Amino acid sequence: MSTANIILVDDEKAVRDATAQSLMLAGYEVDAFGSAAAALQKVTPEFEGVIISDIRMPGMDGLEFLQRVLHIDRDLPVILVSGHADVATAVAAIRKGGYDLLEKPFSNTQLVEVIKRASDKRRLTLENRALKEALENQTRPGPRIIGQTPVIMTLRKMISRVATVDADVLIMGETGTGKELVARSLHEQSKRRDHNYVAINCAAIPESLLDSELFGHEAGAFTGAKNRRIGKFEHANGGTLFLDEIEGMPLSTQAPLLRVLQERTIERLGSNKPVPLNIRVIAATKTDLKEAAEREEFRLDLYYRLNVVTLEIPPLRARREDIPLLFQHFVLVAAARCETEVPPLNSKALHVLLGHDWPGNIRELRNIAERYVLLGEAYNFDLAALMNSDEKLDGLSLAEQVACFEKTLIEQALNRHKGNTREVMEVLDLPRKTLADKMKKYGLERGRFEG
Repeated sequence: MSTANIILVDDEKAVRDATAQSLMLAGYEVDAFGSAAAALQKVTPEFEGVIISDIRMPGMDGLEFLQRVLHIDRDLPVILVSGHADVATAVAAIRKGGYDLLEKPFSNTQLVEVIKRASDKRRLTLENRALKEALENQTRPGPRIIGQTPVIMTLRKMISRVATVDADVLIMGETGTGKELVARSLHEQSKRRDHNYVAINCAAIPESLLDSELFGHEAGAFTGAKNRRIGKFEHANGGTLFLDEIEGMPLSTQAPLLRVLQERTIERLGSNKPVPLNIRVIAATKTDLKEAAEREEFRLDLYYRLNVVTLEIPPLRARREDIPLLFQHFVLVAAARCETEVPPLNSKALHVLLGHDWPGNIRELRNIAERYVLLGEAYNFDLAALMNSDEKLDGLSLAEQVACFEKTLIEQALNRHKGNTREVMEVLDLPRKTLADKMKKYGLERGRFEG
C-alpha cells in the first residue's frame, strides 16, 4: 500500500496516539496534533494527503477547523470523527464540505478504507491541477522553461508562485543558464504582463551614462542633454525592470538604486521633482552578492533589499537528463527558421552531448544545435567536445546513462512516426507491452507526438 501524509487532530492524547500508531502500522505517515489551531499551521494548498479531525474539541472545534481548511483549499479531504454522531451532525458536516464522518468507536479497517478513498481523490485533484497548470503554461504567450528534471520542475512551480506576488526578485545562475528567460517568464505570468518589460545590462553601459539610462534626465542636466529623456525606471512604470549582471553596477549608482527600491520614486537628473513608480524590479547575478559585499564590491544593504525572493537556476551539467530534450527543442526552432529538415541524432552524438561539461550552459547548447542544423550530418560532434572526449558522464550512473539513451531513442522514434506506436514497435523491434511500459516509465504520452 502506498504511503500517504495524514494530519490527525484529536485533543485526547490516548485516542490520538492509538489512532496514529494504527495508521503508521498501515503504512501511512502521520502528523498528530492536540488542537486544531496547531494543525492549521501545517495545512497548505500543496498538502498531498488527508486530514482527520475530531469534532468535539476545546477552542476551535472540528466544524470550524473544517471551514478554515476549506478556505485554504476547498478540495482538501477532511474526515471528521465524533463520539456523539447523529443525523443532524452528519448532515451538517457533509454540507460544510467534509469528506466523510466516522462515529467512535470505529475499526482500523473502516478508517483505512475511508482514508484510501480520500487519498485517491486527493491524488487525482492534484494531478488535474498539475495538468491544468501545464496546459496553461503551454498556451500562455511568452518564454518556455524546458526540462523534466525535478530541479527544473521545482523552478517552474516557484516562478508560477512568485509571479503572482508583487515582490522584487533576485535570480542567481551561471552565465548562459537562462536568467533573462526566467525574468521574462515572471513578467509574462504576472499581472504586469500588459505593461512594459524593460531590460538593462548593468555591466554593459559606461558608468558615466548609467545614471542617465536608469533615472532619465532633464534638458540641460549635463553637457549634451538637449532634451528631456525618460529613464529605464520610468519607462518600466506599471511593468517590470530587469537589471541583468547587477554585480557590475558601480557603487556610485547602487546608493540611488537602493533609495528607489525603498521609496518607489525617482528624480530625473537635473530635477528635484519626484516621480512615483509602480514597478517590479528583477535583478540577476552570476556571482555571490553577499561575498561581493564582504569584499566591499557591492552594497550589503542593497543585497538584502534585493534578496526578498531568490530563484537559483541550476547549471546544465546539474540537469543532464534535460540535454536531449533541450537540444531537440533548439534544433526544431533553428530548422523552422532555416526552413530545413533535421537528420536524427545518432547515439554517438548524444553521448558527446551528455558527456560535455557545458561551461556556457544553455547558450552553448543552443549554439551547437544551430550549427548542427546548418551543417547537418557533416557536423563533427567530436570537435564540440574535444576537451571532454575521454571523460565519463559525471554525475550519472551507468543505469542513468542507459536510461537517457533509451528515452531519447524512443522519443525520436515517436516524433518521426507522429506517435504511431505500431511503426515505433517495428523500427525499434519492441513488443507492444515493452514499449508501453517504457513510454510510461519515461512519461512519453502518445498524444504529444500525434499530428
